[in-house]
Amino acid sequence: MSGVVLAARSRERAVGRLRALALVVLALSTAGCTLGRDVEPDSGSTLARTWVDGDGDGFLGRGPGEQLVERTELAPATVPGEVLAVFAQLTDVQITDEESPARLEMLDRLGAPFTSAFRPQESLTGHVLAAALRSVAFLRPQALVLTGDLIDNAQRNELDQFLAIMRGGRVDPGSGRAGYEGVQTSGNPDPFYYRPDVDPPRQAGLLRGAQQPFVSPGTRMPWFPLVGNHDLLVQGNIASSARIDEIATGSRKLVQLGELARATVENRRLTRPLVESLLERGLPGETIRVSPDSRRSLHPPSEAVARLRDASDAPAGGPLLDYSFDIGRDVRGIALDTVRRELGARGILRRSQARWLRSELARAGERWVIVFSSTSLTETAGAAPALRALDASPRVVAAVSGDQHRNRIEPRASGSGGYWLIGTSSLVDYPQQGRAFRLRTVPGRRVVLDTWVFDHAGSQLAEVSRQLSHLDHQGGRPSGFSGRQSDRNARLFR
Repeated sequence: MSGVVLAARSRERAVGRLRALALVVLALSTAGCTLGRDVEPDSGSTLARTWVDGDGDGFLGRGPGEQLVERTELAPATVPGEVLAVFAQLTDVQITDEESPARLEMLDRLGAPFTSAFRPQESLTGHVLAAALRSVAFLRPQALVLTGDLIDNAQRNELDQFLAIMRGGRVDPGSGRAGYEGVQTSGNPDPFYYRPDVDPPRQAGLLRGAQQPFVSPGTRMPWFPLVGNHDLLVQGNIASSARIDEIATGSRKLVQLGELARATVENRRLTRPLVESLLERGLPGETIRVSPDSRRSLHPPSEAVARLRDASDAPAGGPLLDYSFDIGRDVRGIALDTVRRELGARGILRRSQARWLRSELARAGERWVIVFSSTSLTETAGAAPALRALDASPRVVAAVSGDQHRNRIEPRASGSGGYWLIGTSSLVDYPQQGRAFRLRTVPGRRVVLDTWVFDHAGSQLAEVSRQLSHLDHQGGRPSGFSGRQSDRNARLFR
């Protein structure tokens, strides 16, 4: 997640942000780019080439590829053999209705749990996902797994847009009336927000271009979704209510907290009763008028889970998005729902899920197993029984997750051979990458898992998003979300 901006320092930091954003605009105008145009797509594989800031000026350029780093913490290196499965992961897409009254961008100044309430690139999330799907298509995987936070704010229209992008064809990202209404308008005097139509150097048309319909390639391979906290909870933290839903679909957007509301939020833990009390007498602070839109209504978790099951290749099931699926003939995927339904961003695993996991591991038989979850199981409340089940299985190769927006690979040793804990960076924050996997045999009835990250490709607006995310001094670059090379591109012996 991104860092915290204190109100007293907002103007100083905003100036730094504007200077950095100026570099993006200058680079794009020099190259003669046209916003909204597709560019020549490629595989995006970082094995071939990478994006680097070679001279430290904030502008990304092409650099050499990064080869696989051999990781032998669990088993010795040997020559890989037959390919058993190829699959891909995208995570933390966070398709955003950036005009929604239910979003509270000003909270970004207040710290956890409100970090990342605003990003300069947030109007471009749909374009980034479509570009990432173009890169996935080059890989030709047997399965694509999306490990949660598919949308940003538990709104029906955000899920509508996500599913439209996955289907392919024409996608309309707008909400409310035509045009942009939000904190990045030219008339907003707050220097904390990047306003591309007026902030120097002026980049007229970015928000207008982001609002225009675009074409998504969709996905032709089987795809399997998981849910994250942002898919089911407002701002990823609290369950919806009638009052919050009324605000989401209404015509007033809060842009500045009043003094009492600010002091209350800063000094108390966020709960739904606290939020409801703040909303009893209306929105607690300065507001602007926006066009209402009933499509912004908040969905209950059961509805979101059902829609994702219906639209994807996930099998039918219950209210938790737990299921198993095949990745080719020799590999079994297991998806675990680790999202709370009432309050809080930290993951949770219920006892019933651990029992179900043990039964699914037994059903997998001699097939190799990859476990997927939104939150890392080692950072999920109640996950100890599930981890013990994985530790005891000789067929588990990896537990793959998202949520932290960071590339990270760690070994987990066990008496049954151990497995790899793999976290992948988000599509919403820098470096905006997905992850590819290739499972191969090695002598001794063992396997090796090759994994590498890939960049999205094929959309000029998505390219702008990557540049903005790199320059965001609250974002993934200063937070080290790219990880080490051995966290990105690795050959994991097991």
